[in-house]
Amino acid sequence: MSTVGPLAASFRDPGGFVFRDEQGALLRQVNPVYEAHYRRLMDSGLYERLVDEGLLIPHEECPLERALTPEAVVVLAPLEVPFVSYPYEWCAAQLRDAALLTLRIQLLALEHGMSLKDASAFNVQFRGAQPVFIDTLSFEPYTEGKPWVAYGQFCRHFLAPLALMHYVDFGMNRLLRTYIDGIPLPLASRALPWRSRLKPGLLMHLHMHARTETKRSEGEGIEAEAAAKASRVSKQGLLGIVDSLHGVLSGLGSVPGQTTWGDYYDHTNYSEAGADAKTRLVREYLALAAPATVWDLGANTGVYSALAAEFGAHCVAFDFDHGAVSGLYAQERKEPRGLLPLLLDLTNPSPSLGWAHTERDSFLQRGPVDCVMALALIHHLCIGNNVPLGKVAAFFATTCRYLIIEFVPKKDSKVTRMLAAREDVFSDYTQSQFLTAFGAHFSVVAESPVNNSKRTMYLMKNNSKRSRDGRPQL
Repeated sequence: MSTVGPLAASFRDPGGFVFRDEQGALLRQVNPVYEAHYRRLMDSGLYERLVDEGLLIPHEECPLERALTPEAVVVLAPLEVPFVSYPYEWCAAQLRDAALLTLRIQLLALEHGMSLKDASAFNVQFRGAQPVFIDTLSFEPYTEGKPWVAYGQFCRHFLAPLALMHYVDFGMNRLLRTYIDGIPLPLASRALPWRSRLKPGLLMHLHMHARTETKRSEGEGIEAEAAAKASRVSKQGLLGIVDSLHGVLSGLGSVPGQTTWGDYYDHTNYSEAGADAKTRLVREYLALAAPATVWDLGANTGVYSALAAEFGAHCVAFDFDHGAVSGLYAQERKEPRGLLPLLLDLTNPSPSLGWAHTERDSFLQRGPVDCVMALALIHHLCIGNNVPLGKVAAFFATTCRYLIIEFVPKKDSKVTRMLAAREDVFSDYTQSQFLTAFGAHFSVVAESPVNNSKRTMYLMKNNSKRSRDGRPQL
């Protein structure tokens, strides 16, 4: 792997950037403009405190010879997270926990004479269900009387989407796809119901904050803006802001009502014997594939994702249903198994975003993985969303080395229900056509009918040209 410059997501901060060396190792370069702040971070004891509490990603200092450019003053080798996710892929509880993590870090920073200058939600990643801050260069020395420079960004990235998810619809975090520097507060204020103003914290940090921003943008608040810049905020005042934000955020993050698939496994059409047979087959196929990385697409509450974790694989459990992802996240918080639950609509997956479409990777750019599990999924794609079998097969061929997939025929009760209220125009949706479509990309390694059901399980191996690590080359 050759290195030609910083990673596409790491170019805006003059203090430094993240890059990969020729061996593919992830490194962070610190430039002269940030050297004094970095030394202060390390000497103050803040870095050690944050790492000890699991709040900040740890790093090791490397020889300067590993720097990408000559002006580097420090080179860091941070611990790499297994999978990079984005706030528009998080359930409300994940976004809330990322916000509370950021506030905890700001509180500890103030205790150590420093402050966060950057409170972007994109600076938080998840290791399983545990949020962690990844931007070591987001700290600056605290100056007595100086307002919190990242306050507005925090409100746009965390408070606005959480309030919208709580009061309007839990899909509102997808606005962060469009507003990558956070949802504008005036927009959020107009979209929220009047009853949200009855919450003092939301009234102050969102609605009144939005009103101030609107006045500034309309040129009515020039004098007020100048006064604000000249105003002083004591450290006690900053601590009060952090405490107030913590209070309002603690009341957000719950699922507002029942969702479509959140209780899927309470109403499955599998008998107990059928469910046991399916579990046994998934285990057998995982053992044959021996994956280190797994994507469970349509994971629901993660019943089969957990099987991948049992084999030691890092598993990302994707589902489009907020209730299902929230339930799995809550379960992982209580009993960690290393699963990462994320929101994803396969018919409209996360795109490339940001400057030159390169700052935020698309769903597919974050693969391929060793194994994809697509269980009880294909009928939703083909019949529920009118995606032809050939396109489904071609898509999966870009995602994985091995595919564990369950074919659900038209005679299955779930498909029968789907077709009850619409015309059956899916003449090509047959098991033989399924095998033909997937046979263009995969070889069948193993197949077996699922006992006490009309379904069939397959383990398939990708026939695409492979790179040295055995994964499909895209």
